[in-house]
Amino acid sequence: MRSPDRDRCRSAVAALCLAVLLISAPALALTAEYRIFPNGTAYQGTVQVENAERFEFAEVGLLGERIPVPVTGVSLSGDCSPCNFTWSDRSVITFPAGNYTVRYTGQITQNHLVLAFPEPYRVAVKIPAGLDVRNRFLGMINPGGAVVSEEKDGSLLVTWNATRSAELRFYPPERELWLTWFSQFWIIIAIVLLVPFFLTRKKKSG
Repeated sequence: MRSPDRDRCRSAVAALCLAVLLISAPALALTAEYRIFPNGTAYQGTVQVENAERFEFAEVGLLGERIPVPVTGVSLSGDCSPCNFTWSDRSVITFPAGNYTVRYTGQITQNHLVLAFPEPYRVAVKIPAGLDVRNRFLGMINPGGAVVSEEKDGSLLVTWNATRSAELRFYPPERELWLTWFSQFWIIIAIVLLVPFFLTRKKKSG
């Protein structure tokens, strides 16, 4: 028969182990989702914030500086109705501390989307059918390690599990066709230039 003291000791040890696991386990990353419009000139962002009282619309420049991003259609949702916010300047909104979802529309310049986050986020970017990012000579995905999957509707979903920044450059299908034509053109030029050279060398060696 087990003694009550031994059972209590085992229960205490089990509880302690569970507490250690919960403390040491990494917190789930917040999510940020973006949907690029069909014409590729704008996107809609949906970003979670936790224990926050401000949100900044900005991207990271070449030197790591934060560059304000003009946005429209900003809305805030959470355990409030309505959820009010105040513009503290042209790129920052403030609100009572809490957990919220920020939605907004941003512009895209030259098919280039740059995103920045204050902490590691799980990021998903949906690229509409008719645009692509997978050709490394035409498109760009940064940082590496992102997963690119094709949806049933022909759109692409680019996801990062935990990143402080995300950058991609997409392109329309005709650019891939132009790249193919350009490559074939230079292959033909190379053949035209090299064949006479090799024929001349063959005659001299003969």
